[in-house]
Amino acid sequence: MEKVDKYIENIKKWKEETILLRQICLDCGLEEDFKWKHPCYTFQGKNIVLIHGFKDYCALLFYKGVLLKDTDGILIQQTENVQSARQIRFTKPEEVVDLALTIKTYVFEAIEVEKAGLKVKTKKTSEFEMVSEFKEVLQENSDIKTAFESLTPGRQRSYLLYFSQAKQSKTRLSRIEKSIPKMIQGKGHNER
Repeated sequence: MEKVDKYIENIKKWKEETILLRQICLDCGLEEDFKWKHPCYTFQGKNIVLIHGFKDYCALLFYKGVLLKDTDGILIQQTENVQSARQIRFTKPEEVVDLALTIKTYVFEAIEVEKAGLKVKTKKTSEFEMVSEFKEVLQENSDIKTAFESLTPGRQRSYLLYFSQAKQSKTRLSRIEKSIPKMIQGKGHNER
């Protein structure tokens, strides 16, 4: 796929790892796509894995990784708030080569998860902590409450997580205050 070719051509870091991972995914019969600015591999239109590079590592992200057996204990939860996806991380091409057969086994298992129609049971938005400072803002201002409730569940969760990660009340209040204009525009915490 031309977009993936251009992506690989332009990346400065993890080029060799990305080329190796791409070949493994294609060898497994996955369709190549380009989503979220990264090479994405699908099966019958369903996302299976994504290749993405970070500062310290290159990763193969399994969308429903939490449903895999992980018999080799190599899947990593990127952050504590990631509910479904899991990564295999690499810091040099030799690691990809050494794990090639294992990676294929995991990819084939991920395909079987999709064929079986398995779903990840995720926490509902209502199960996420709402800090007291934000509760007060919503109680005091119906326009902000309406704007927040109009957001998609994912956008609501992103705000709730962002606010709850601040340790001090004044930081939470500052984050809330700065987020209100975005909420009113219908945008999520990470959107511009």
